[in-house]
Amino acid sequence: MTHDHDLVLRPTEAQRAAALAPPPGRTGGDLVVETLRGLGTTTAFGIPGQHALALFDAVGRSDLRLITLRVENNAAFAADAYGRLTGEATPLLLSTGPGALTALPALAEAAAASAPVLAISSQVPVAGLGGGRRGHLHELRDQSASFREVVKSVHIARTQSQIPSVIAEAWESALTAPHGPVWVEIPEDVLRAETVLPQVTVGDATPHELAPRPELTALAAHWLETAARPVIIAGGGVIRSDAAGKLKQLAERLSAPVVTTFGGKGAFPWTHPLSLQSWLEDRHMTDFLEDADVLLVVGSGLGELSSNYHTFFPGGRVIQIEADLGKLESNHPALGIHADARLALQALLETAGEREDPYAPERVRLVLAEIAARLASQGLGQEQGLEQQLLTSIRSALPPRSPSFWDMTILSYWAWSAFDARHPNTMHSAQGAGGLGYAFPAALGACVAEPGTPVLAVSGDGGAMYSLAELATAKQHELDVTWLIVDDGGYGILREYMTDAYGRPTATELTRPDFVALAASFGIPAATTTPESLADDLKRSLATPGPSVLVLPTTLRMFAPTHL
Repeated sequence: MTHDHDLVLRPTEAQRAAALAPPPGRTGGDLVVETLRGLGTTTAFGIPGQHALALFDAVGRSDLRLITLRVENNAAFAADAYGRLTGEATPLLLSTGPGALTALPALAEAAAASAPVLAISSQVPVAGLGGGRRGHLHELRDQSASFREVVKSVHIARTQSQIPSVIAEAWESALTAPHGPVWVEIPEDVLRAETVLPQVTVGDATPHELAPRPELTALAAHWLETAARPVIIAGGGVIRSDAAGKLKQLAERLSAPVVTTFGGKGAFPWTHPLSLQSWLEDRHMTDFLEDADVLLVVGSGLGELSSNYHTFFPGGRVIQIEADLGKLESNHPALGIHADARLALQALLETAGEREDPYAPERVRLVLAEIAARLASQGLGQEQGLEQQLLTSIRSALPPRSPSFWDMTILSYWAWSAFDARHPNTMHSAQGAGGLGYAFPAALGACVAEPGTPVLAVSGDGGAMYSLAELATAKQHELDVTWLIVDDGGYGILREYMTDAYGRPTATELTRPDFVALAASFGIPAATTTPESLADDLKRSLATPGPSVLVLPTTLRMFAPTHL
């Protein structure tokens, strides 16, 4: 009996001819590049190192576009952003030991945010594997062990014949829901040695679809269409699976209010009558969600930030759609549906009947009014609060479809709740793992992904110090990025946290450079801005091709989640 896949695997005459006469001078590094090109890769990020030279040499002889940054962690952030925006598994090329380990924090962020980064690292020569026997530079006892608990999967090639299959397997893993970073490791001598293997001409690494179980979606649809007060929490899984359109259709069919998590910003229209926006760090919103008799959670694990720091306790039934099996029912009992958000929402659309509720928009309006009144009582309302005024200025200056990237800084904490992302997959922050230094290098990756589109990065002065070296990258590639640095003299959010908890801050005050002069030394236009001139200065910077820096000296405050 002949199966279809048997026919697919049969080589063509051209493939047979190419296999019998491979071009001379190819190495294991060429096998890596050929496999990536066969899978559709056009762009890679990374930094060369001693054990990875053969790989970078092969890239240099290919048509693969290579974006080299200055710090491996920043290269990983850039690859993360490229993967988020394009939906492609993005190669991150690293050397052994310190170079590889430096990328760990960024890979942790990619894992938390389900970004498909394909990290490919060199290793010491095969004879030195096992640790400590040969004393190789950069040697680790078990390099892959350092990544195994961070990335989605680990893939190791020890011979040249394993390279194409291992990379294809890793690619498939990275793009199967939930997306995530994967780790590939290849020894230096395997990359360097000439190969007699045929050229890799075809890539076959189709991600698996994660469809919901029909009996579960049937029950979920029944609960939702018969609910009295259904509410939807939309997380980052909606963005990753490109399911915002289906979410809107379902919410309107059920007359169900929708709140987006900080990772799900843009998944639902901000000004829609059913939009609860993103005020998850607010007790009024928490109470509203607890009052739902059926709560549909799509693409979120209801972690610390999405549960208002674990103060949220659902009062009704919970339906949770989640592609990451480890997050399914990890925080609250639920009807757990292990599935890709897009496929599960489609199943609900095909099953759930119409539910009319003319009072739902009014309930939404009332809870948003309560939140606005709380902020006003703290002197942080939209009219009198500097923080929301800055967000209004940024929103007015930033083109609707321009991506923005936010570091862990006070203005970003406000943006999680109060910023209108306008469109799906346009607002990104480091709230997954919470490390510093994300915004600027991630914005550079976005510039590569969407050339000709202005991109905004927002950092505090503390977080900016992690990324200053990438001013050189922005200039070298003339990337269309505007970097807004909010300078409050230190780690502003930690200053607030420590003052609240201990009465005084420690180790939060920082000596900073003159950011404007520093950017100018790289040949990058830079200026100091003010809250009053921010909107105009941002518009001008975003409209000017190439990189630019704006520094905003100001001190911001965080809101309290309840009325004071």
